[in-house]
Amino acid sequence: MQDTIQMPERWYSTKEMCEYLGVTRDTLLTWINEKDMPAHKVGRGWKYKPSEVDEWIKSGKAAE
Repeated sequence: MQDTIQMPERWYSTKEMCEYLGVTRDTLLTWINEKDMPAHKVGRGWKYKPSEVDEWIKSGKAAE
């Protein structure tokens, strides 16, 4: 039997996350500041794990 090698989840840029969610950059930054959207500050920009964002949406926090 062959072992499955799992690739680590890729980090998304702000532009990629906007496309993924279908929202503008301003909306994304508002969600980070006001709705506690999971995002990680790297240098001057933000990076996102799609699985964390999906879980945040499923938890209902995006709709609050």
